[in-house]
Amino acid sequence: MGGTGFIGRNMTNYFSNLPDYDVTATHFESPTFNDEMIEWLQVDLRDPHQVEEVITNFDIVIQAAATTSGIKDAVTRPDYHVTDNAIMNSLIFRRASQAKVKHLIFFSCTTMLQSSESPQIEDDFNANDEVYSRYFGVGWTKVYLEKMCEFFSRHSETKFTVIRHSNVYGPWDKYDLENSHVFGATITKVLLATDSIEIWGDGSEKRDLLYITDLVEFIKKALDNQKDKFRIYNCGGNVLVSTRELTERIMSIAERNLEIHFNTDKPTVKFSVCLDNKRAIDELGWSPRVELDMGIRLSLDFWKEHIKS
Repeated sequence: MGGTGFIGRNMTNYFSNLPDYDVTATHFESPTFNDEMIEWLQVDLRDPHQVEEVITNFDIVIQAAATTSGIKDAVTRPDYHVTDNAIMNSLIFRRASQAKVKHLIFFSCTTMLQSSESPQIEDDFNANDEVYSRYFGVGWTKVYLEKMCEFFSRHSETKFTVIRHSNVYGPWDKYDLENSHVFGATITKVLLATDSIEIWGDGSEKRDLLYITDLVEFIKKALDNQKDKFRIYNCGGNVLVSTRELTERIMSIAERNLEIHFNTDKPTVKFSVCLDNKRAIDELGWSPRVELDMGIRLSLDFWKEHIKS
């Protein structure tokens, strides 16, 4: 589900090139891309009748459809990340169970966790803890959807994988300054600047960054190796980096000598989460492989080839 977005596009590209998979991808308003190995279906996943019609005779559903954006929307219109996502995922989970889909992959997040620079395991989440104020809506929505995955795994033949991934970046991410996350926005600012750039916040905010191919490979490992009917897995890059350090590393690799101005009047999130991947390592044989500097180089190359033009 959702083959035109950042994660969805990388997923469809990957699985369409594997000989054992026939890939069908959905889109709604976004244009599709040319790939003769992909069958495209236009569908509004908020419509129960359309969801019922589209999910038939599939062994695997990778649910990558979502309304997503950056920190600006999280602060100024937090409902944007709640209503549509709750509706479409609830419908997809129910229909996948009815249609006896063998395995469903759901992308959760880390917004329900407590801010901490110490690595957190999956069981560290405590529903009695207060969710960070700016993540209240999206955090509790994700918790609800994780529980829906568990519910349907208990009452159907479908296996569910819930992935609490960290901040994913790389090719086909959003790089426009209105909708992008911190990595994509910083790449664009560095490459377009003449002598200086503005970074929102004071530069101390830290993020756990995961390159997109590591997430894609995680999916394949889960499909091949997960034994339980329902499982939550952390999927993180294993290194926390501040926005100041990230900006400086991007500038260094891009060979741009720029002055950095930190604007503390702009919306930002004082929230850091580092993930412990031990469960995925032990049960799936997965760990991240792309180090940050290499991920930055690959992202810079992608921007110059696809975004600049």
